[in-house]
Amino acid sequence: MNWDIIEGKWMEYKGKAKAQWGKLTDDDLDVINGRRVELAGKIQQRYGIAKEEAERQIDEWQGRH
Repeated sequence: MNWDIIEGKWMEYKGKAKAQWGKLTDDDLDVINGRRVELAGKIQQRYGIAKEEAERQIDEWQGRH
């Protein structure tokens, strides 16, 4: 799936992102607003992981939806 679709339908995907990354708050998800770079940054911040790992997790999540 193309990331533009996720970004355009962020309100639908926000709950799926919350299920995947439970440490992200509703405020985090509102700020992210579907932007992939913002999502990667918040995942890095909340989970203390490297950018590459955050990107890998996003790619995996994107592939499932």
